[in-house]
Amino acid sequence: MSIFDRLLSSVRKPTGAPQAAAVPPAAPVDRRRRKRVNARRGTRVLIIDDSPTVVAVLRKTLRSAGYETREALDAEQGLAQLAHEPAPELIFLDIVLPGMNGFNALRVIRKTPAWQHIPVIMVSGNEHATEQFYANRIGADDFMKKPFSRHEIFARIETMLDGELIPRRRSDAAAPALTPSVP
Repeated sequence: MSIFDRLLSSVRKPTGAPQAAAVPPAAPVDRRRRKRVNARRGTRVLIIDDSPTVVAVLRKTLRSAGYETREALDAEQGLAQLAHEPAPELIFLDIVLPGMNGFNALRVIRKTPAWQHIPVIMVSGNEHATEQFYANRIGADDFMKKPFSRHEIFARIETMLDGELIPRRRSDAAAPALTPSVP
């Protein structure tokens, strides 16, 4: 048998029993058809980013879904808002900021007992900052790379919601209830 005949025979359909029709794989559910789960109306969100455009996009997107937003253009202003206003239930924190960067602001948030329970989503478009974030993992609950979509914003929030539709830190949800020990 020549090489040509071997090649031709491997391509030909075998005669005999009919083959079963191939079943196409199930199509994934289109995200637009799935009902989105939002945090409860009035959820307070603090946006700390030095880009007025990013702040405006996050503000508009979150307010359209019933969230209350506050904004700060640098880490120092954001930390001051945390100290003097009712604590937010979620923080979007840029990594690259003028003055104090987002990593240092996150360290302050995690070391302050009144704030350490607040979930933080870090945001950055800087590749180096992204690598540094993953290398350090200093207590952020999630990360969003710029540019991001409306869908991504709500998908990140949805993963943090508890049964009462309140954003919670993953470690808070997994932590066992503390019971006092009796000697």
